[in-house]
Amino acid sequence: MTDLAEEKDTESDRLTGRLARYASVGAGVGSAAARIAAGRLMGGEKGSSAEAKLLSSTLGGLKGPLMKVAQLASTIPDLLPAAYAAELSQLQSQAPPMGWAFVKRRMAAELGRDWQSKYSSFSHEAAHAASLGQVHRATSLDGRPLAAKLQYPDMDSAVEADLRQLQLVFAIHKRMDPVIDTSEIAEEIGARLREELDYGREARHMALYRDILDGVAGINVPEVMPDLSTRRLITMSWLEGQRLLDFKEASLETRNLLASLLFKAWWHPFCGHAVIHGDPHLGNYSAALDEKGVPQGLNLLDYGCIRIFPPSFVGGVVDLYEGLRQDDRARVVHAYETWGFKGLSNELIDILNIWARFIYGPLMEDRVRAIADGVKPAEYGRRQAFEVHKALKEKGPVRIPREFVFMDRAAIGLGGVFIHLRAELNFFRLFNEALQGFSVPAVAERQAQALNRAGLVIAAI
Repeated sequence: MTDLAEEKDTESDRLTGRLARYASVGAGVGSAAARIAAGRLMGGEKGSSAEAKLLSSTLGGLKGPLMKVAQLASTIPDLLPAAYAAELSQLQSQAPPMGWAFVKRRMAAELGRDWQSKYSSFSHEAAHAASLGQVHRATSLDGRPLAAKLQYPDMDSAVEADLRQLQLVFAIHKRMDPVIDTSEIAEEIGARLREELDYGREARHMALYRDILDGVAGINVPEVMPDLSTRRLITMSWLEGQRLLDFKEASLETRNLLASLLFKAWWHPFCGHAVIHGDPHLGNYSAALDEKGVPQGLNLLDYGCIRIFPPSFVGGVVDLYEGLRQDDRARVVHAYETWGFKGLSNELIDILNIWARFIYGPLMEDRVRAIADGVKPAEYGRRQAFEVHKALKEKGPVRIPREFVFMDRAAIGLGGVFIHLRAELNFFRLFNEALQGFSVPAVAERQAQALNRAGLVIAAI
């Protein structure tokens, strides 16, 4: 990695960028808040679809990191009113791509003025553009297909400004009597989004997943090219594939293959190493095809939002699962306490179990089934979240431990993909296969060894 990749902006430049972002975000969200308040004075309904559409259009126009924050918030049950969540979940993580002249300047800042000599070819147009960066197709000097993921300029300033404004988004519905303390949720979103800015860390996450999933047939993880990567640029092997939604009408066998590989790609790292992919949506995967165009594997494409847990957290997941299956209330309580829930009464435990039984439901029946019959992906989990919200109004509030935030969100995202694919699987057997040989000490040992090999020399994030 080159010294030219280091931040060249002065503190003054960063401050100017931040102030400009504050102004644009503050004006947009502030205007939306004022219009919503005026509507309520005229008798408008709190949390209505009209309010939600206004908020969605405001954030969608801003693009960039704040839109990504809105997407994250929309998938965390009960964080926002249902109408808000439904609208925000439709936001697309697309920012205007950088033009070629700008790309050349950015690449020179990362790899030096002679950067083009380090590739055999480099596409002028972006293959993919997202909220924090864009991907270009390239070829190595020895002819290997590559993907170069280049971060947009001044994203550090934009992210810090947008995280400050996150509270404004929550404030739009502050009078709606929320019963879940969102303070730790906001902290967790901020921590993960800041991590996504560090492409060096994402490269190590990629190495971690290559290590963990080595030997799991059908799951492909890109290989990082260290000499062509920096804190704001990752060059990796290109994984050829086709988007999963293209197989919604494929045979059940094909859909089940993709869904089972996705299940393994998510649950095996968690059960074996206490690691999860916190953003399991359709755009982060593609189907690897054989020479006839038939899916034969799954490509995992993005590693910015990875959550590494203390191994004891996985022990809590297993305790809750077995406690619910065996109707062992003491074990259920122990699971919640392991996760960091405090001061739980019997009534609050019963309320949390509504959500737990929903999440664990497909994993507890030893039969082939859909993840949720007749439910649309955007509505997955909403009814149960409403029941919990209603009950907490009487018995709450409750503070959700920050470690729980992305676990919960990821479970919902994963279920949504299974619904899109209309998969029919024995989730019980898949889950128990992932749990084979489980113990907290074994997970701790495997995690420490894998983190060390990947250059992540910490016990947990």
